[in-house]
Amino acid sequence: MRPFGRRSEGANQLPIPISAEPETRSLNVSAADMALSESAELARLRTLVLERIDPVVAGELPAAALRQQLDALVHELASRERMEISAREQSRIAEEIARDMVGYGPLEPLLQDDSINDIMVNGPDNVFVEVKGKLIKTNVRFRSSSQVAAIAQKIAATVGRRVDESSPLCDARLLDGSRVNIVFPPLALDGPCISIRKFAKKRFDLPSLTQVGAMSPAVQRILEIAARCRLNVIISGGTGSGKTTMLNAMSRLIDHGERIVTIEDAAELQLQQPHVVRLETRHANLEGRGEVTARDLVRNALRMRPDRIIVGEVRGAEAFDMLQAMNTGHDGSFCTVHANTARDALTRVENMVMMAQSTLPSRAIRTQIAAAVDLIVQVERMRDGGRRVAQVSEICGLEGDVITMNDIFTFQYEGETAEGRLRGTWVTPGMRPAFVERLSYFGMLDSWMRALQEA
Repeated sequence: MRPFGRRSEGANQLPIPISAEPETRSLNVSAADMALSESAELARLRTLVLERIDPVVAGELPAAALRQQLDALVHELASRERMEISAREQSRIAEEIARDMVGYGPLEPLLQDDSINDIMVNGPDNVFVEVKGKLIKTNVRFRSSSQVAAIAQKIAATVGRRVDESSPLCDARLLDGSRVNIVFPPLALDGPCISIRKFAKKRFDLPSLTQVGAMSPAVQRILEIAARCRLNVIISGGTGSGKTTMLNAMSRLIDHGERIVTIEDAAELQLQQPHVVRLETRHANLEGRGEVTARDLVRNALRMRPDRIIVGEVRGAEAFDMLQAMNTGHDGSFCTVHANTARDALTRVENMVMMAQSTLPSRAIRTQIAAAVDLIVQVERMRDGGRRVAQVSEICGLEGDVITMNDIFTFQYEGETAEGRLRGTWVTPGMRPAFVERLSYFGMLDSWMRALQEA
């Protein structure tokens, strides 16, 4: 039986059927037309193959079986149409079509490459990746903007979301947890844009971050104690600075007997504890209804008897409810914020609280921040591409209308190696922190001070 023929009754095989056998197309080619470009030949062959495939049945086939049948069909059609296409090109077409059907097209090899952290599609001909903190333009190409759009819509559909010209912005995730942002025309002028923050298969903990130079052993010990003593921590940094990686690493120190509720726009946290409730926001439907925001989830989480609340990224009015949670018995809660310095992080939180409570006086907001937040961990992607802890600061209290802070550790630049890697040390004034009583309660004060002395 031919691999792409119709399914017969009772057949055990699952071939890819066709609606009707397409008629053979005879070519009446003149001598001038003999110079048909390679790309045009390949495009015609791809069109002929797609005409023969039932995508519904193809989607049910295992990837290996699909690829085997596509190889046979491509070879058959190339021979029948007498196309001068090499076996390698035929194999490439079969692979591209298989990726389009069961994967994400040209993005598939980039998603499989563990050395790539980010994938950025700026149109069909501009695909960039980040490797070791550096942006590199790839030779990956899409056939057209329509192919980019089809892949973007496929990604959104896997998590029940939609993206098109009427709803041109979408946050989604891949099945492996990779975070995806999609922008469609007319907002994106050069065609659909896809930004993918890949899910890290290697799960970092604090010791492994120390090994790669993201922090010193003393900083590692301080962060371990902060997580174990249920300090409320804000992890701050710019885009791609490693905030989520740091949040995942610190969360590994949470006791397995605690109930944790996580709240994210696109779920990507990798908590190892057995008692974790994962919540994800939902966008409005076509009628503009059904939206569930991060603020809705934070408020609901307070009714779920959590020991800790972890917000993947605070970016709006949910900051007010997060502070309320930290101030009402949910010690040890974590969240991330986009900011360039620890001081800027406090300003951003204050501004976001005002989005929820515009009539609340600034002093009242700062009083809540000073009472709720214990520690700010500032992470940064530096010019050598390395991600490091740039600053660890404690919140001491309020003096007048100003939140006072002390730096526990700061990264001090000292130069760079012959390979271009930055050199530096983490320095500390060695002061006793404002939360001495909390450290004493958990029996960690001596360990904290010892870590500062050994820095």
